[in-house]
Amino acid sequence: MGKNMSPNKLALLKKMSNEDGVIAALAIDQRGSLKKMLANASDTEVTDQDVIEFKKAISSELTPYSSSILLDPEYGLPATKVTADGTGLLIAYEKTGYDSTEPGRMPDLISEWSAKRLKEAGADSVKFLLYYDVDEDASINDKKQAFVERIGSECLAEDLPFFCELVTYDAKNDDVKGAEFAKVKPHKVIEMMKEFSKDRYNIDVLKVEVPVNMAYVEGFNEDRPAVYTKAEATKYFKEQSDATALPYIFLSAGVSAELFQDTLKFAHEAGAQFNGVLCGRATWKNSVAPFAKDHEAGRQWLRTNGKDNIVALNEVLKVTATPWFDKVRS
Repeated sequence: MGKNMSPNKLALLKKMSNEDGVIAALAIDQRGSLKKMLANASDTEVTDQDVIEFKKAISSELTPYSSSILLDPEYGLPATKVTADGTGLLIAYEKTGYDSTEPGRMPDLISEWSAKRLKEAGADSVKFLLYYDVDEDASINDKKQAFVERIGSECLAEDLPFFCELVTYDAKNDDVKGAEFAKVKPHKVIEMMKEFSKDRYNIDVLKVEVPVNMAYVEGFNEDRPAVYTKAEATKYFKEQSDATALPYIFLSAGVSAELFQDTLKFAHEAGAQFNGVLCGRATWKNSVAPFAKDHEAGRQWLRTNGKDNIVALNEVLKVTATPWFDKVRS
């Protein structure tokens, strides 16, 4: 049984996808973190305009090879004007980061925006990022669930697809890259997906992490002790896929382009029925250093290496991703 979707939402989701029904999307909604990346690579002070120009470069150079692009309304709107014809536009609704003054990584929205205003700005879909630990105090998670319900209702009212990006963490362990978190990550990711697949949230597409840290999978672990055998990792990818009836896509989490492609192959071999990607830093992060010193040098990197990364990813998607058509009905 597929998800019910209005004719307009269905048409917009098709715009976000390639002709095969796979979402081959590019993400460049980073804000504070992108400014830091540019600053670390630059000999001079980085301005808001530098961030805007970088997003415009990404959009103009790489959207000819993407089905859609994710941008933010704070720095990204100028980049929406230079996308390739026919590119779907996904706009982020959340404030960057989270409130660190209270427990729970509570989310917040950009106060001067609404789903209606994002639609008026040209959004074909709305994206919201939620940090979520299924094992955190119920009073915290209850607030987060209500938060997502409100956004789902807004998107339903505006007849826009709602992409919910779910990023897990451990409230008792800040080291999300360590072996201890790797041990609990599958449970947290899979249970989180089960929760937000419920009809009450009106989510249309889940944007999610892979259920394991590939750096600790046997054969991918290099000099690190393996946390998972290949058989265990395979089982977790299949359990993740079985945890939802919604279309779901993978985020790249900043790993290298090569590792992300290898991860998609692994997911496919495990039987995961994922429906595409929203890939950011894995595609473009190595353009930051040349761009910070010379904008044209950065664009040249995007025209060559960046294009090669995204074309190679598209080739991998052809043989690994599953069309979302069977998961949706109008």
